[in-house]
Amino acid sequence: MGDKASGHTGAAGRAATADRPSSVRNVVLVGHSGSGKTTLIEALALTAGAVNRAGRVEDGGTVSDYDEIEHRQQRSVQLSLVPVEWGGYKINLLDTPGYADFVGELRAGLRAADAALFVVSAAQEPEAIAGATRMVWEECAAVGMPRAIVVTHLETARTGFEELTRVCGEIFGGDDPDAVLSLYLPQYGPQHPDGHAPVTGLVGLLSQKIFDYSSGERKETPPDPDQAPLLQEARNRLIEGIIAESEDETLMDRYLTGADIDIKTLITDLEKAVARGIFHPVLAAAPAADGAKQGLGTVELLELITGGFPTPLEPQSPVVTTPSGAPGPQISCDPDGPLVAEVVKTASDPYVGRLSLVRVFSGTLRPDETVHVSGHGLADRGHEDHDVDERVGALSVPFGKQQRPLGHVFAGDLACVAKLSRAETGDTLSSKDDPLLMEPWTMPDPLLPLAIQAHSKADEDKLSQGLSRLVAEDPTMRLEQNQATHQVVLWCLGEAHADVALERLRSRYGVQVDVVPYQVSLRETFGGKSTGRGRHVKQSGGHGQYAICEIDVEPLPAGSGIEFVDKVVGGAVPRQFIPSVEKGVRAQAARGVAAGYPLVDVRITLRDGKAHSVDSSDAAFQTAGALALREASSDVRIHLLEPVAEVQVLVSDEYVGPVMSDLSGRRGRVVGTEQTSGSRTLVRAEVPEIEIGRYAVDLRSISHGTGQFSRAYARHEPMPQQVADKMRGQGGNGS
Repeated sequence: MGDKASGHTGAAGRAATADRPSSVRNVVLVGHSGSGKTTLIEALALTAGAVNRAGRVEDGGTVSDYDEIEHRQQRSVQLSLVPVEWGGYKINLLDTPGYADFVGELRAGLRAADAALFVVSAAQEPEAIAGATRMVWEECAAVGMPRAIVVTHLETARTGFEELTRVCGEIFGGDDPDAVLSLYLPQYGPQHPDGHAPVTGLVGLLSQKIFDYSSGERKETPPDPDQAPLLQEARNRLIEGIIAESEDETLMDRYLTGADIDIKTLITDLEKAVARGIFHPVLAAAPAADGAKQGLGTVELLELITGGFPTPLEPQSPVVTTPSGAPGPQISCDPDGPLVAEVVKTASDPYVGRLSLVRVFSGTLRPDETVHVSGHGLADRGHEDHDVDERVGALSVPFGKQQRPLGHVFAGDLACVAKLSRAETGDTLSSKDDPLLMEPWTMPDPLLPLAIQAHSKADEDKLSQGLSRLVAEDPTMRLEQNQATHQVVLWCLGEAHADVALERLRSRYGVQVDVVPYQVSLRETFGGKSTGRGRHVKQSGGHGQYAICEIDVEPLPAGSGIEFVDKVVGGAVPRQFIPSVEKGVRAQAARGVAAGYPLVDVRITLRDGKAHSVDSSDAAFQTAGALALREASSDVRIHLLEPVAEVQVLVSDEYVGPVMSDLSGRRGRVVGTEQTSGSRTLVRAEVPEIEIGRYAVDLRSISHGTGQFSRAYARHEPMPQQVADKMRGQGGNGS
């Protein structure tokens, strides 16, 4: 790294290809929104020769061109793949959104990759590096994924590169900050009148060579003797960090006794430590200036990816089962093995229809072959389990808005598959004769409700299909047809996620919807015992209507529902009409008796009544039963019952106080706290659901993006009188 021969083998307009798994590198870019991930990918594509000097592909677009919504919102909202070639290797660069609402796209990128580049902006405050970015780092650490750090925006740095490297060591290194060290130090040019000194090159700490980018192309220059004392401390620390992680235990003894360790040995050990996920180099990078061939640090970064990051052959292959759950065969990254591939992203292209981005873990995928599609485990999000055979359409590799055709995709590589009409994100593709299933990756739970309704009759006809296609593309979204409130609810991860969902419904599927207030499933119950008399007597010529019934109503314990008891004696209400009274009572209970919410947890006892031999009927006694219940409710206090959720909030210790205060302000009851790893606390509380509709957004603000929470229904309980009076003024929910 820094001493190898380098050069690109790609060419603008030609698809990046590989002939074996060992020549593939799958790398996901992770970082806070605005850290410069997409710009970095474009700089790498330029250096690799995948685009021309203006950063454009053949059709005039850029490598990051794909979604119109991204252009309008000026931010990435979905996972995208940019393949480039360097030194005989195909590098699949996976660009992920940095905004927390699109963490599902990030998780998909982590699933498809074998290594991660964490992009950190020097223009941001160091605190911005922590939080959500650190949580992703810990996820990668848990599975042993190799990681490196790239520092961007050095031209507008608030924090010096050396200081930022130290901060990254503290945040990401944990107990071993020396596992996070820089490989190069910035070389600064003449200072401008405003006091700013531009970064013109990099100094290799191992080689002690200067790589000058000031001409727009990387050139090696001799070291400056005056810099040697300043570089020696950083160089010694790097060498000690590499040796500490070396598999050769004799190196440390040799180093401590003053023996000279050659650079090739150090580089080899460095690459092994990076690939094992135990050493995390820090590099600097910047986009190319106008007319330049290479961006600062891009050559060094490409060398790290090809030399230090693992091939698809090295990580442990995922466990597979049969669709029925029986153990499957042990698979490996073998092009000749059984076919096992996974859909990591689903999108709709206006010209070719549905496109599925697929990572092949075993075997070889070819166009026009029939595969088995298995999808299980996401039924709670509107994805029914399915096992179907589908014919694979054309295979291609994306590049901007282009789709460049491929003849096949072997194990370890990624590609787009056309015309898989049933396959959804997270599904497994396998042989139709021996179907297999991979367990889907963990998806965040969408906790922000968005209630919608069709804008017009024409939209109503298209709404169901549009919603099903939307949810098929995005497994982090959950579709709910709420039976209690009769609302269509899209559960999203945040406001930006909801905005993108609405925009996709409108622009991609031609469905205009209106957002309406989200309703929780309130209930009503009696506050005490009461009686009621229902009299329905009408005479208008011919057969009339005659029914009278008298009932007693008393409250029952929570969860009892509606209990109907017949205590009529002497045939006051004929036996054939008692079910009619019950039907009328239950129908009125479903409509509510005070504010229009369903009545629950009461015992209704029919004790007397009157009938007419000619004019009594089923309909008359249904009406009388309903009238009796309404009269009974007029003489007693009716309690509104609201759903209460069990809420668990995981938050950094520094935000525990604000979180608990906020929960109390939402009429919540904190029932306990528990210290967890990583200086975080789990706060358990019970909170009325009506108070946490926007908690997904509010918690992010309170905790500066670091908080997580879950919710589960606990029970219905009486609502405070002042809140109940306000709800009655708003009317029922039509339940």
